[in-house]
Amino acid sequence: MTDVIKPTFAPLDIDTLAEAEGRVVVLAVDGGPMDKGARRVNRLTKGALERYLESEAFGKMKPGQSGTLAWPAGMAAEAVEVVKVDKRLTPEAARKVGAIVGKALGSASATVIAGSHKHLDQLALAAVLRAYSFLDHKTGEAGEVKARSLTLLTNQSEEWADSVDGILAVAEGVFLTRDLVNEPANVLTTTEFAARAEALSDLGVEVEVLEEDELEKLGMRALLGVGQGSESPSKVVVMQWNGGAKGNAPLALVGKGVVFDTGGISIKPGAGMEDMTMDMGGAGTVTGVMKTLARRKAKANVVGLIGLVENMPDGRAQRPGDIVKTMKGDTVEIINTDAEGRMVLCDVLWYAQERFKPAGVVDLATLTGACVIALGHENAGVFSNDDDFCQGFLKAAQTEEEGAWRLPLGEAYDKLLESAKADFKHVGGRPAGSITAAQFLQRFIKEDVPWIHLDIAGVADVKADTALAPKGATGWGVRALDRLVAERYEG
Repeated sequence: MTDVIKPTFAPLDIDTLAEAEGRVVVLAVDGGPMDKGARRVNRLTKGALERYLESEAFGKMKPGQSGTLAWPAGMAAEAVEVVKVDKRLTPEAARKVGAIVGKALGSASATVIAGSHKHLDQLALAAVLRAYSFLDHKTGEAGEVKARSLTLLTNQSEEWADSVDGILAVAEGVFLTRDLVNEPANVLTTTEFAARAEALSDLGVEVEVLEEDELEKLGMRALLGVGQGSESPSKVVVMQWNGGAKGNAPLALVGKGVVFDTGGISIKPGAGMEDMTMDMGGAGTVTGVMKTLARRKAKANVVGLIGLVENMPDGRAQRPGDIVKTMKGDTVEIINTDAEGRMVLCDVLWYAQERFKPAGVVDLATLTGACVIALGHENAGVFSNDDDFCQGFLKAAQTEEEGAWRLPLGEAYDKLLESAKADFKHVGGRPAGSITAAQFLQRFIKEDVPWIHLDIAGVADVKADTALAPKGATGWGVRALDRLVAERYEG
């Protein structure tokens, strides 16, 4: 897994600033006095910091923006990064500062003069997350992992030191998700994905891998139909974290894990198909959440289930017009083999409820292009049959600044899924494409089971940098779901 930088909270010792390497970060309040650390930097640079703070450039900055004093005289650092902040840091503002620090880290180290500011755990977490880079397939110097460090100098170093384990637990879960989503499909086969999930047993997670013969006995013909054209065997991985009271019903997290999606017989256009290595993003998020929960020893019962398949065109592949029977017993007419994710999820959702009788279910999938058209790359689509459960998730996502927007469900959309040959079909056409996909999945949710469906097609993997990640896999959802567990299922 990509290395996670371990942040250090240390007492503010101004005598160390002259020799600090990499970047020294000053948090400057507009019009406010310089704190003790900033005053030492100013003396070392012979007044350069003060002149910068009085400059027009700094005056035009907004809180959360920064400027750089390169190669400052009197210091070993290669730069002093000056970040404009409000007098009191909110969690959101602290994450903005952390993002600047993480992006500036590069191959260097960073020392942040944090003084008496609050929410330094959020600043450190953001810096660690933003410093991520996926180098597994780079060679030579470009693939070398540089030795980096992150030190926060604070007046409450002992207080913040207790937050390090929690920071690392979240970051390691996010990094696992990003690594999985970034991997190419020739590396991350269904077998390799299952092996990486099995590695969580080292942290106390109970992991089972259900192979094709077991899935056939269970009646998971919807899931098996998707993968029948691939040489990679279809699998379902079950990950149980039993950190709560014995007998308490678990929260079930269910993830779509299509390790590569050609579209099958309904083959996709060639342009952009290389991006379909990320079609296991839902399974990647579930696996990352399970790591975070185990890493921090969450006092909750949570089970993660991921359906792993590869959707390929082949003489054995599923055809449009086929009719398959799901584990639930419903028959489904296949309209387009490129709408495969819902066929994977429907069987795993039913299995999760039959076996674990969960207190609630959240499924995640890079499910529909329609959701990207509706919400772009800023928000995941959220669908739910339970207002209270949904509001709890939306609150958690908002707190973690992971974009999520609720979209409707309704019986009227069921008409679009009517079939003359089977109980229903799995595609309702172009109108309301993300809604009809969610409406299809809702048929596999038992009465009175709180359920949330997250369509993460637009947020799992992106083409430009985000606030806390470089372009590529984002790890969206790990932080929000971890917070949901902490606030609703622990204690």
